[in-house]
Amino acid sequence: MNTKISLINKEIPLSFVQKSFSRIFGASLLILSILFFWSTGCKKVNEEVGLVGVCPAVVSTDPANGAINVVTTKKITVTFNEALNPSTVNALTFTLFQGATRVAGEVTYSGVTATFTPANPLLANAVYTGTVTTGMKDPAGNALPANYVWSFNTGNIPIVVSTDPANGTSNVPLNKIITATFSTAMNPLTINTTTFTIKQGSTLIPGTVTYSGNVGTFTPTSPLATNKVYTGTITIGAKDLAGNALASDYVWSFATGDLPLVVTTDPINGATDVPVNKIITATFNKAMNASTINSTTFTINQGATSILGTITYSAGKATFTPSSPLLPNTLYTGTITTGAMDADGNSLASNYVWTFKTSVLPIVVSTDPANGDVNVSAFKIISATFNKLMDPLTINSTTFLVKQGATVIVGVVNYSGITATFTPASPLPTNLVYTCTITTGAKDLGGNAMAANYVWSFTTGNSPQVLLTDPANGATNVSINKTITATFNKPMDPLTINATTFTIKQGATLIPGVITYNGVTATYNPINALAFNTVYTGTITTGAKDLLGNSIVSNYVWTFTTETSIPVPPTSGLGDFGAFGGNAGVTNQGVNTVINGSIGTTAASTLITGFHDGTTGDIYTETPLNVGLVTGRVHTAPPPPGSAASLAIANAGLLAANALYISISPANKPGGIDPGAGELGGLTLAPGIYKSASGTFKISNGNLTLDAQGNPNAVWIFQTAAGLTVGIAGPVGAKSVLMINGGLPKNVFWYVGSAATINAAGGGVMSGTIISTAGITFSTAGNAAQTVLNGRAISLVASVTMVNTTINVQ
Repeated sequence: MNTKISLINKEIPLSFVQKSFSRIFGASLLILSILFFWSTGCKKVNEEVGLVGVCPAVVSTDPANGAINVVTTKKITVTFNEALNPSTVNALTFTLFQGATRVAGEVTYSGVTATFTPANPLLANAVYTGTVTTGMKDPAGNALPANYVWSFNTGNIPIVVSTDPANGTSNVPLNKIITATFSTAMNPLTINTTTFTIKQGSTLIPGTVTYSGNVGTFTPTSPLATNKVYTGTITIGAKDLAGNALASDYVWSFATGDLPLVVTTDPINGATDVPVNKIITATFNKAMNASTINSTTFTINQGATSILGTITYSAGKATFTPSSPLLPNTLYTGTITTGAMDADGNSLASNYVWTFKTSVLPIVVSTDPANGDVNVSAFKIISATFNKLMDPLTINSTTFLVKQGATVIVGVVNYSGITATFTPASPLPTNLVYTCTITTGAKDLGGNAMAANYVWSFTTGNSPQVLLTDPANGATNVSINKTITATFNKPMDPLTINATTFTIKQGATLIPGVITYNGVTATYNPINALAFNTVYTGTITTGAKDLLGNSIVSNYVWTFTTETSIPVPPTSGLGDFGAFGGNAGVTNQGVNTVINGSIGTTAASTLITGFHDGTTGDIYTETPLNVGLVTGRVHTAPPPPGSAASLAIANAGLLAANALYISISPANKPGGIDPGAGELGGLTLAPGIYKSASGTFKISNGNLTLDAQGNPNAVWIFQTAAGLTVGIAGPVGAKSVLMINGGLPKNVFWYVGSAATINAAGGGVMSGTIISTAGITFSTAGNAAQTVLNGRAISLVASVTMVNTTINVQ
């Protein structure tokens, strides 16, 4: 306590207090913020996918926070809003302390409740503190946003259960009335200025103390000071009605905030060339009382003359809209008086005064091309930018002229923002001088004309230029499979368009690619997919030349950023279907086939063979040699056990399957690459889109490994116009699709234009949702080795056939 007092007594600069207070109470503010977001639902957001989940939260404790007279044999429980991962509920994440002493005990978990059973009875008449930490997580890996801490008594000792302001609160109003709420009714005579004190440093703050219900109230005699840390104390002199005192002094701190002030104005102080139709604003550092922002507290004067206008306030900004345009070339004074108050009734420390001057005449501040520019493109759109808003009706083909010698160039004049543009009707002839003029007929919105005609000139050139790129400079969300192009203004020498003159880099790393040239377009096709959420730089160097040997004037450099990730295709409409045989059925030819999910077809129930429904017990043409368990349901058309209701579910599944098939098609997901020329075996692939150039994919040279690179939302889409074949003949011919570094089978999709054959020799582990048009086959009759699919097997217009196959719906 002496160390704290000596620190508080010390003279500390205001900036130091602000920074220190931020460090001291940052954690508390963070917890308050997290609790706020708890109330609205915890979000786990992927920028492209948009997944939303719920974080675990404490719903209740037993004993409750502030409970007294708790029995010493009490088992302490915490109930959550959802089921947790039991392995995260343990003695590290659920603790009980008596003061600084940790209580030994056993932690158990059941349903949504964690229980702490003390090894020995609790001490009588003692305060205990329970804590559950952020180490507790739900099955999805979501953690508690913050530690949850509460206290209770085994006896009648009163405790302070809350204060207002709470410990660590900042920006407390200067007129704040301070309260402390107790766990039990207190003796009012013991709640007084001796037992309830507020200090700033070592200075005691004068005030009045009252008590009502379970709440003690401290009303300061005068407003608190700004930007100061205050310490509240409830001493052990505070007692309950039975004479029991607090176990120890209760101490907490809070800080007051700033007085309101004007942080910026528009126009700023000393501004010149301000438009005569300017709307004037003043922005504050905090929310203000809108009723105090009015014609008395916000004035604009020209000398001693008050300017008439309308005043509004919104979102920290006061706005003065003059009733008529300001005078040109005139000095104005703006004033915000101390009558302007914040939401807590705090006034500005002093009047805020600033000045600005209106402009005289409009001027041209820049042109493109600039005066004297050479090698200007024949396709150039010519522009002139003004210092202020102009009257669009005065910016036209009479006031904006372009000539080549005495010849007037035909073109279209437009005006937007503060820029006028001239678009020639046809490309400008090369190697000629052009003269542009903005005449005095161009006027601003106040009717002010330019003082004189503005004239500049430029020369067209014959040098080649990069007209455009794809992706464009600054483009975002670019596909990781993007083919990059640069288009020139004229045909180029193909020999000069190569890996030296056309490069793509990520930082200093050169991206390997194949470069081609056709017509006036150079194409850069990266060998591998680009990385997600990464900035790349493209460069066309001066080594690129036209057919006459002319180089581009300077290196052309642009950047673009790739997409954050591939959106997960929609699968919710598929429910728990693990196998779907279109209108042709599902067939099992083994005795160890298990579908951990449902199967279906829009055909009659007789086309489901070799299965029994694990939910209803219904049998679908099973024999001793063809036994298949469906842990979910079998959905088919009549006859029984098929039904109209079951068919409706199958029809809905088929609609969802067709929608998914379309969504992952090359038409909707273009840009796929073929890194193995149709052979995926032995490759390790990052997330992305892969399309077979030949129309078929196979996995025969080894296993295919899909590396999520730590991103659980990583998506792979494989597109083949014809077939998909996994595995080769022979007892060890099975091949697998393996997931590493957080990859999930539910995010792998196979678009198959005809039929898919998965490990005809039996065995292997396949991953992902396979959607084909002409059927899917797993293993072949007589194979005992179990073939596993972690995903779904969906055929749109043909059957799904399997032998000793396990499908785990993902």
